[in-house]
Amino acid sequence: MAPTLIPDEPRFTTSSEEFVWTRLRDALRPEDTLIANHRLTDAAKDYEADLVVVMPGAGVVVVEVKGAGIGCRDGRWFMEREGRRETVDPVAQARDARYAIRDYVESDRRWADSSRGRVRFAHTVVTPFLTLGDDFDLPDCPRWMVHGREDMPTLATRLADVPLRFETNRLAPSLDDCQLIVEILTGRGVDAAPTVEDQADERHARADRLTQEQALILDVTRLLRRIEVRGGAGSGKTVLALTQAKQLSRGQGGRAPERVALLCYSIGLASYFRREVAGWPRKHRPAFVGTFEGLANLWGIASGSRDEPDFWEHELPRIMADRAAELPPGQRFDSFVVDEAQDFAESWWRPLVSALKDEQEGGLFLYSDENQRIFQRFGRPPVPLVPLVLDHNLRNTRQIAEVFRPLAPLRMRLEGGNGPDVVFVPAAPDDADDVADDKVEALLDEGWAPGHVALLTTGRRHPEQRSRQEMDGQDGYWESFWDDDLVFYGHVLGFKGLERRAVVLCVNEDGTRERFRERMYVGLSRATDRLIVVGDPTAIARAGDEVLRGMAGADRRNFHAHPRPVPPGV
Repeated sequence: MAPTLIPDEPRFTTSSEEFVWTRLRDALRPEDTLIANHRLTDAAKDYEADLVVVMPGAGVVVVEVKGAGIGCRDGRWFMEREGRRETVDPVAQARDARYAIRDYVESDRRWADSSRGRVRFAHTVVTPFLTLGDDFDLPDCPRWMVHGREDMPTLATRLADVPLRFETNRLAPSLDDCQLIVEILTGRGVDAAPTVEDQADERHARADRLTQEQALILDVTRLLRRIEVRGGAGSGKTVLALTQAKQLSRGQGGRAPERVALLCYSIGLASYFRREVAGWPRKHRPAFVGTFEGLANLWGIASGSRDEPDFWEHELPRIMADRAAELPPGQRFDSFVVDEAQDFAESWWRPLVSALKDEQEGGLFLYSDENQRIFQRFGRPPVPLVPLVLDHNLRNTRQIAEVFRPLAPLRMRLEGGNGPDVVFVPAAPDDADDVADDKVEALLDEGWAPGHVALLTTGRRHPEQRSRQEMDGQDGYWESFWDDDLVFYGHVLGFKGLERRAVVLCVNEDGTRERFRERMYVGLSRATDRLIVVGDPTAIARAGDEVLRGMAGADRRNFHAHPRPVPPGV
């Protein structure tokens, strides 16, 4: 059971406050009470406590939450906002609110008339996106009184410990004491600086919340069995596909649990799906998660050579259709959920429909973006689908989304928040790999963790990618995607549906190959927070003059420093 929440569904002004509230909501005891956005006014001033936690057997803790941008240098707290540093004092804010709340409770007639003893009140500071070392200690804020990023998993336990260190001459409140306190209240780091990832954490938390809100579309469409959700990069299609597969597998809206297959084209996206699904309760997991090729392997059909396009486009789907027709009922599926569906060939849909328990009413839930069609396939399922459109970009910063927006399939509303400007670095195609390597090092020097950085190419594979694939094989190579200590090196063709916080996009080609515009769209949209583009302006202009203009606007100094002529009209 959850603690008592007041209010049940509070509204927060920052994602950091909501993040901490959610942590405590899920970890506090049923007998505890969690009060959000508590305001109190006395003759001296107005007070606002971000959170007040009332815990029987421990005490009352007033919590001040500070999000991305908070830091402490030489014992002084500060906030960085839009390049400006402002002095703040979160400890004083929490302390003032604590004493105001304590005085308010103890001066209340109900408390005085009950002849209750004096109970413990405490204050504390939570910085959920700032890492604090074990040696963080200030005269008015010892380490046990402030809780950073590394303390979030045990935050409820740490808060319960805080009152035990305050006012040891006072008593721990009983359950009755706490109930009266709630009734009264509701009756009327030493050097720690914010990193580049602190702001990214807060934007990520906000994007997760917006994506979860967007999942309401699944509730609205739960009676539809055949839909195609169309949306541009960053619109949350992949998260929705995962959510759809989970809901169908566990049963929803009075429907029985289904046998579901969650499919995609790329090995990398399939690897992401499997890792996500592994953390779900077993009864909520799809019966199959993987690629179209992996489904063939499940049915006992061997993979062909990558150099045999005719096998993949014609022979394999024909064999799979024959095998699907022979599947016993227990091996058929109630529904298929397909992400990046635009990559599926027309011949691939027949085996899927044939593998449904009910070919007429079985579920087909497709998630697609026609502008990310970077393979020469133009297949559609042989059944009618209800189209639904996602027109919000939630995952990329506005600065990044503005650059690739001209390539998107529809006009997108940008909801991803602000971040650093996109950086454009001119380089000839033959030099792009080396220049991009330098920019990866620059990102690491900025403070980005290696596991949050990727270098993606649009033309030839980067030498590091080739080396890892040759040494570890495809499976081992994609396992390195999850290694927090490694920068990931990949190609835009294999990175669809995936993302990194910081990406160096290496345009190591001249832009004359087919579907260059689509490859650029995919590459530009893979970064959520920090994007550096390395390439020849003449090549990039072949994706569209508006894209090159976006690059020039993002980083005019580098753009104009390029010695090559700018194409006409730019």
